Amino acid sequence: VGLTMDASGQYGASGGEERLGAMMAIKEFNEKGGVLGRTIEALHMDTETTPATGSRVAERMITRNECAFLVGALHSGVANAISQVAQKYGCIFLNTNSSSPTEAGKDCHRTKFVWDGNGTNFAHAIVKNAMKVSGKNWVLLTNDYVWGHNTSKATRALVEANGGKIMDELLIPQNTRDFSAYLIKLQQLKPQVVAAAVGGDDIKALRRQVVQLKLNKNFAFINNQQDWPDVYGLGPEEIFGVFGTNWYYRLDLPGVKEFVDKYQKAYPGVQIKVPGNVYYNGYMATRELLRAVERAGSTNNIKVIKELENLKVPARERMQHFDAYMNPTTHQIQQTIYMATYNDQPAEKDDIFKILASTQPQEAEDKDAPAACKLESYEATPTYEV
Repeated sequence: VGLTMDASGQYGASGGEERLGAMMAIKEFNEKGGVLGRTIEALHMDTETTPATGSRVAERMITRNECAFLVGALHSGVANAISQVAQKYGCIFLNTNSSSPTEAGKDCHRTKFVWDGNGTNFAHAIVKNAMKVSGKNWVLLTNDYVWGHNTSKATRALVEANGGKIMDELLIPQNTRDFSAYLIKLQQLKPQVVAAAVGGDDIKALRRQVVQLKLNKNFAFINNQQDWPDVYGLGPEEIFGVFGTNWYYRLDLPGVKEFVDKYQKAYPGVQIKVPGNVYYNGYMATRELLRAVERAGSTNNIKVIKELENLKVPARERMQHFDAYMNPTTHQIQQTIYMATYNDQPAEKDDIFKILASTQPQEAEDKDAPAACKLESYEATPTYEV
């Protein structure tokens, strides 16, 4: 199994977490004798939060290292680059954590499966409520690449469909560290709501500077999706606003406590002391891939693809509130989406999220994706068996 995860660049911290999640799933299977009687080996290469590196890594893993499957992605441009190479060879690729709606839309592939909620799913869970509570005049802060563009596009559509107004959209280059020009612009525009589609180390820097200028008191802030590594370690004031996630380590659900305990025993020296959504997605994607191989009774890619296309996972096994299922038309897992904010009454130091609401998969569905996604036929997909 090739682990195509960032270890450097904008999403280096998250790449480390999803790698731990994938390794945990592999460890569990190997402790039970592997899959189909064979030990699972994992190989990791840094995709550097760069599409060109993602392509190069995928090509090498498939052609030189003979990886049967590829797992891992944060940056949607990198995920798209990896998936093009994977489709060329028929290699199944699990996009664990990149969230542009295009990943299960126009950039979908027969060999690619998307495991995170996307920008449209999170917008459905958050936007209408934010308009009711905070107002209809919005400004969009958009990371200037495919995920940011398409996430803000989904937010814009929902705001305007519900009678709101987008006053402006400010494009923020990746790896921005000085946000003063954008924050001055916000002060001039005076929106009621600021909707950020900004990720990785960029959102950490943005949050700190918003607090320094005390702008967190001036506007309602929503962050489409808040990945755990991007907020872990920030002070209480810096975790302002409302944001989306697909999992939290203190959900009062069967299996969650045991999952957290296993993480802490396996990785006692890591900086992030409790698992978050990124680790969770890495684990769940890898677990379901290996289960699909078992059900198929084979590593034949077409057989495994068909198992994944028919995947249904009960809420209890997902450690979420509602059952999850794979959309066979788009290859995106449909799952519970949560709306959260800062927890001002934490049960312990790391208990920094307060879950405000849970949205069923059907209510958060990206209804534009099926028309945009054109999966290659099985016949047009190279077949292999390891």
